[in-house]
Amino acid sequence: MKIGFDAKRAFHNNTGLGNYSRGLIHALAQFFPENEYLLFNPKPGRTHVFNEINTKEILPSGMFFKKFHSLWRSYGILNDLYREKIELFHGLSHEIPMHIQKTKIKSVVTIHDLITFRFPRQFSMFDAFMHQQKIKNACKHADMIIAISEQTKNDIIDYVGINPLKIKVCYQHCDTKFSIQKSDTEKKAVREKYGLPENYFLYVGSIIERKNLLRICEAMKINKSMSDMPLVVVGHGGKYKEMVQSFIQKNNLNEQVIFLSEKEEVKKDPDFISGIHLPELFQSATALIYPSEFEGFGIPVLEALWSGTPVITSSISCLPEAGGPDSYYVDPRSAKEIADAMMKLETDESRRKMMIATGKEYAMNFTPKKSAENIMNAYKALF
Repeated sequence: MKIGFDAKRAFHNNTGLGNYSRGLIHALAQFFPENEYLLFNPKPGRTHVFNEINTKEILPSGMFFKKFHSLWRSYGILNDLYREKIELFHGLSHEIPMHIQKTKIKSVVTIHDLITFRFPRQFSMFDAFMHQQKIKNACKHADMIIAISEQTKNDIIDYVGINPLKIKVCYQHCDTKFSIQKSDTEKKAVREKYGLPENYFLYVGSIIERKNLLRICEAMKINKSMSDMPLVVVGHGGKYKEMVQSFIQKNNLNEQVIFLSEKEEVKKDPDFISGIHLPELFQSATALIYPSEFEGFGIPVLEALWSGTPVITSSISCLPEAGGPDSYYVDPRSAKEIADAMMKLETDESRRKMMIATGKEYAMNFTPKKSAENIMNAYKALF
């Protein structure tokens, strides 16, 4: 079978949607080598490469679409799909080409979340509207919808009104580099490189309102008289980050919250930018703190479980799907619950060891092979 992918984010996005796209393409190419995988890339980019012999990059042809590559993704790409004799096209992040439903090419779209439907005020009016329209169009016209969690499936049904029989839940996997246990020497070297203490809590993710970093800082204020264990923050933000930093300043938490991504020497470090040392950062942490108010899946939770790092996360949204039976669940609206959980994992080594063992076991439900098999079964159901 000749399968095409919207590979914009696979080639150009270094975080969530890019990781999902790359991980899936690599897994399919490895475990189902009998197929051809054509990666439709709107513009040249060599940050990420695909070396499998059954993958092929396709760029826009003609000066017009080379210049207006966004139009190529939405319209011009159909001519290339015909030329390459694509049998199935997979939009990996909320979109499919316009009018593909009028062709004989089967189409699949992955919907990661409906955050712009749930929290439209956290986006500009234009961005929220455009994102909602793309999702509505893709869900209406795709032959099958892949939802990355049961939460996302339910949101597609509730907000877009799609028949549940059209939706298949296929969990994603995270980079297998997190499953490789680093030595104490390797972890110490990374801590020293970035000026980190031996023990710390870890936050990984964009610094935006729904991911709740401010509430974590409120929890640290509650625990201040009992604990001086710092929080290492890996991620970037805008106005909400400024609000968090203002709270930190007013409550004398500057020494306890380390914005690692903002250090000048870190910003220029290619190893940090590529994420090559994320496994050491996870595996050195006492726990990942991830009390997000809403996620499509919550991949940092899975990265932590693969790493052997205990997780404190939310009891709502899809986070219990990602965290499994033995992560520590809290009400994300309660700084007191978050504070209690942090103190529990800081002081209860037996609880941590249990969570590490059961977390690794649960993570085995999210291997690249299982992810590829579930997606391939979805493809085959269309023929």
